[in-house]
Amino acid sequence: MPAWAAALTGLVAGAVALGAAQIVAGLIDPGAAPVVAVGGAMVDATPAGLKEWAIRTFGANDKPVLLGGIVVVLALVAAGLGLLARRRAAYGTLGLALFGLVGAAAALSRPDAGVAHVLPSIAGAAAGAWTLSRLTRRAMDSGEEEYVAASRAADQGTGDTVLTAPAPAGSSSAERTRAASLREDSRAAEPGPALPAVMRAGTGPGVGSGAGSDSAPYAFDRRRLLTGAAAGVAVAGAAGLGGWLLSGTKDAELARRGVARLLPRAARPAAPIPAGADLRIPGLTPFVTPNAEFYRVDTALVVPSVDPARWTLKIHGLVDRPVELTFADLLKRPLTEADVTLTCVSNDVGGPYAGNARWLGARLADVLREAGIRREADMLLSVSEDGWTCGTPVDVVMDGRDALLAVAMNGEVLPEAHGFPVRQVVPGLYGYVSATKWVTEIRVTRFDREEAYWTPRGWAPRGPIKTQSRIDLPRDGDEVTAGRTTVAGVAWAQHRGVDAVEVRADGGAWRQARLADVPGPDTWRQWSLDLDLTPGRHAISVRATDATGYTQTADEVPPAPDGATGHHTVTVTAR
Repeated sequence: MPAWAAALTGLVAGAVALGAAQIVAGLIDPGAAPVVAVGGAMVDATPAGLKEWAIRTFGANDKPVLLGGIVVVLALVAAGLGLLARRRAAYGTLGLALFGLVGAAAALSRPDAGVAHVLPSIAGAAAGAWTLSRLTRRAMDSGEEEYVAASRAADQGTGDTVLTAPAPAGSSSAERTRAASLREDSRAAEPGPALPAVMRAGTGPGVGSGAGSDSAPYAFDRRRLLTGAAAGVAVAGAAGLGGWLLSGTKDAELARRGVARLLPRAARPAAPIPAGADLRIPGLTPFVTPNAEFYRVDTALVVPSVDPARWTLKIHGLVDRPVELTFADLLKRPLTEADVTLTCVSNDVGGPYAGNARWLGARLADVLREAGIRREADMLLSVSEDGWTCGTPVDVVMDGRDALLAVAMNGEVLPEAHGFPVRQVVPGLYGYVSATKWVTEIRVTRFDREEAYWTPRGWAPRGPIKTQSRIDLPRDGDEVTAGRTTVAGVAWAQHRGVDAVEVRADGGAWRQARLADVPGPDTWRQWSLDLDLTPGRHAISVRATDATGYTQTADEVPPAPDGATGHHTVTVTAR
């Protein structure tokens, strides 16, 4: 078999393996699909520095890039297995079995895994091995019918029937002449059962099973390979689509629509957003971030699909009265509206991972009081549907701020990607220690007894948000018109509030910027300032001062372990 054909058999076998695994995972758990399981294991093993590089380089596309990279690697490996199977079929089968074991091990390593989570990888490996074997046989069985007929003739002892194989399609004129000559030779031979030309051709080109036998009747047939490969690709695609449909994505969307009809009004509505909260400067980040544009940073490679009718929140641990709430129970509670800006600790200075929304939910502190938190407890270890964990300081949640079990965002039911049906929102803390999406459990415990997901990976156990400011316009590298130039951006210091923002050009004196209004201390604040820029290059910097009197430091530190610091600076050219 030509090398390209062997590689093709491996690629198609790999595609069928992934498709079969996907459809089985759709029946069990989408997160058990081999690509997703291996990707999740890679995310878990990623050091903080590499994680920061991925976020800086790929932004919100880091998950598709990771999954795409895994698929590319698998494609290369599958092609390689096809080439190995050309030498000996067992090599390809063994390789697929090994990768099935890798996928199964990765699936079992997930926090919420059970024994059934190995089935997608096993099913995929079996389907891939069968496909590889079948495609190889299909491509190399030219002349098999003639061989069988000749063998039967030999068994019957007929000496006057001579069956020879025609030259394969696409053969050269020399090969066709040689096949004809073989047929003439067979007719002139002494009486006795005749054998196909492909058998009598021995180990010549295009003949052989790959095992070195000169009695094998196989010769390469490109057309049969390509038709078989097309069928395999179709099966793989259908299986992948079936797995996606079985994963419950559509069901979850229907459930969201059903919840929208049940969503109650806030018992404690938020005050109207001040008219002056948004300066409405073109290019400036809006005060309210639309749901579709809200940043997303988490470890879930597949968005969990949670049925609100079956969702429960279990609160236990260092409490006097363990609590378990259904979604209906939560909606019956008095709900609070709050404007809160969320921020990711992965942000570099001036980074994009911040967003502001109006949230609706039950106050977490009220639920915890009903459970009766014991005096020694200082940590809430919340658990996501996909097993991710988050450690939140108890004192922060209980100090009166609007820490919510949120069910809605900007007037609509939580989007799936942002935690439907329920997520945590805690003002003043970075998301990795506060903003658990798809939350299903809160274990009341202590920081000296348990660790959340990111703590052993190099991040601080507590993560209060640092005072930050960002220049949205002009952007770094922009060309502007010399003279009066508007510089604008946002600043945040959640649960403390921003009292002042200052801007300077080329290391000169700091100038006070104009501040937009805000509804409270838990949101970011827009600011703007007009600068007169002379022709040439200019470096523009910004810093903020919060309500405690703290002014941002110029000392630059990376995000790990507890948030970046420094002044955001952009360089522009005035012409």
